[in-house]
Amino acid sequence: MQAEGETTRNGSTAGREVAPGEPIIRVRDVVVGFGDRIILNGLSLDVIRGEILGFVGASGGGKSVLTRTILGLVPKRSGTVEVFGQDLDTLSYAERRQLERRWGVLFQQGALFSSLSVRQNIQFPMREYLDLSPALMDELTIAKLEMVGLAPDVAEKAPSELSGGMIKRVALARALALDPEILFLDEPTSGLDPIGAGEFDDLIATLQQTLGLTVFMVTHDLDSLHTVCDRIAALGEGKIIAVGPIETMLASKHPWVSAYFHGKRARAAGFGQEEAR
Repeated sequence: MQAEGETTRNGSTAGREVAPGEPIIRVRDVVVGFGDRIILNGLSLDVIRGEILGFVGASGGGKSVLTRTILGLVPKRSGTVEVFGQDLDTLSYAERRQLERRWGVLFQQGALFSSLSVRQNIQFPMREYLDLSPALMDELTIAKLEMVGLAPDVAEKAPSELSGGMIKRVALARALALDPEILFLDEPTSGLDPIGAGEFDDLIATLQQTLGLTVFMVTHDLDSLHTVCDRIAALGEGKIIAVGPIETMLASKHPWVSAYFHGKRARAAGFGQEEAR
């Protein structure tokens, strides 16, 4: 276990090493609003180190807002966010930069830079945070592409030459560029066909196990929630209305959770069939 001030596997300074089973992200009483509209209203949530947490909620309900609030991209009105045991509001600019090296983000639809090649997209965070030679960055780029199941020659392509599934994988390779400990995924399987979505789920599960990642995944995909998530947190009316493994979601009496996991689409995916018998 690391003490305060020791370095992590990616070379950044650690605030406090979080043991398996402890919260690596701790959100408490967070309020976020835009104008007169309150999006998150006293929301509290723990993300446990080493888990894949699926985050669900109604469209426009604030799922991506919470992700961006944790990342510091959306300001909060009150409450606290701790990552790796550090209150993000208390960090200096330099400390914040060190912390950001310890997480990776796959934004919805990939969000690749269209004017950059795949190689340049993956190397973007390396250039931003690290001091590496071009040769070493090229080696790391190929390694990250192979890690997400893509051939080395994809590095020379432009994003416009990629399929939807390849864009997701390149975006994932970029998110993994700095060997993060936490991976944020915003609707990672949206826009993919069922086969592609299933393969991407398998990839996430494999990477989580082999790299020891903690994964915070915003998703609508019922199959993803069932097959890869250790726990699920449901958002409603700006707060967490249910949290736990899939069995907890299926047993929940909350109207929205029940409708989500026992509705027509859920039944088509095989959810709740055991309970109906």
